[in-house]
Amino acid sequence: MKNLYDILSLRMRTYRRFGVNKILLKQIIQEQAESAKAEKPVNIIKRDVQDSAGLPGKTGRHAVVITGIRRCGKSTLMRTIRNMYYENDSYSFSFEDERLVGFEAAELNMLFECFLELYGEKSTIFLDEIQNVGGWEAFVRRQQDAGYKFFITGSNASLLGREMGTKLTGRNIRIELYPFSFSEYLNFTGSDADRAETSKEKAKIKRAFNIWLKNGGMPEYLKYNDPAMLKHVYDDILYRDIAVRYGIKNVKVLRELALYMLSNTGRRFSYNSTAKFLGLGSMNTVKSFLDYMENSYMIFVVHGFDFSLKKQFLSEKKAYCVDNGLAGSVTFGFSEDKGRYLENAVFMELKRRGKDVYYYTTKNGREVDFIARGENNKQALIQVCFEMESPKTRKREITALTEAMEETGIKNSLIITDDREEKIKTDSGVIEALPAYRWMTAKDR
Repeated sequence: MKNLYDILSLRMRTYRRFGVNKILLKQIIQEQAESAKAEKPVNIIKRDVQDSAGLPGKTGRHAVVITGIRRCGKSTLMRTIRNMYYENDSYSFSFEDERLVGFEAAELNMLFECFLELYGEKSTIFLDEIQNVGGWEAFVRRQQDAGYKFFITGSNASLLGREMGTKLTGRNIRIELYPFSFSEYLNFTGSDADRAETSKEKAKIKRAFNIWLKNGGMPEYLKYNDPAMLKHVYDDILYRDIAVRYGIKNVKVLRELALYMLSNTGRRFSYNSTAKFLGLGSMNTVKSFLDYMENSYMIFVVHGFDFSLKKQFLSEKKAYCVDNGLAGSVTFGFSEDKGRYLENAVFMELKRRGKDVYYYTTKNGREVDFIARGENNKQALIQVCFEMESPKTRKREITALTEAMEETGIKNSLIITDDREEKIKTDSGVIEALPAYRWMTAKDR
């Protein structure tokens, strides 16, 4: 893997030199069409975002842009939407093909001509992994003006966000897709939390939760149970999505930082202290590399909450991984800590629910894992505690929450546990303790 950056860069330059032509494009279009027909849509799991992404009446003529980490199911979701609503009136094309490395925006017109020549006039266009084509947004804007509907996927948050902001403002609906939530995992296994009435049925749901908590929700890994798949995704993110895209030649430093962050999920860090610990020289290197990892959906950086935006910006950070299985596949310490598994899973569920997430430190130095802010500025304080049977642990968690409730004025407080459920009355308000598997399958999300 040492020279992979140079190998990939050489391959990109080689393909750019020869370019693409209509013969090649038509060949790829037809190969992809045959491959799609050969794939039998068996046991396709309905994703939580599927209706909001695919129902024609909900999205109008807007471009629907689905973003997320590699291999989380974006392409499958897009194929499902196409098969359900647009199969006979659409074109489809994936740019995740090594023969298309260096494909340029000007060649999108050639691609469109190939569609017309092969299939005649259609009204909807599905484009997979569009971030590989620089300047794609101008083509989409022009074709939207001509009346075409677009569904687009991409694996880079920054590129898609910047490009949509310049050319497609008010013309797109952006949907972020993550690995399977616990509810989606239950659908994958054929279980139903709503029907868990007996002790035996509840035990089955709890067992499923423990498996999901450790293995994560990457669909292909769950289907084939192949750990190499997770490591392959990890390497692809570091080398293809980050090193090649941003011209990083010192891949060793990038790998060390990624491993350090995944090994310390949920723990506080600063850019400066991390740079010193890893011997990186500059905190700017750490910040830039973490931005790249976040843009690729591998990690998410969380700020400490403060009413002063300046203090919030300067606060220590915490980082979480997009998937427990991915983090566990490349680290050792993470895989042995059930509490960190649970905290990471709760964070990702808050992301799925579209919350803005911070952590909070009280004036007495006690930490609350999350402040979650949703629609209409609705806020909640959330503490994650795998088990709170110990009187010392129980007091620590409750005291941190009551102090935070008094200081922030937020009265909606929750302790998410492995298996404990109760309502705790305090002078600052009521704190609800709830098992994680119940919280994650609650309908009032």
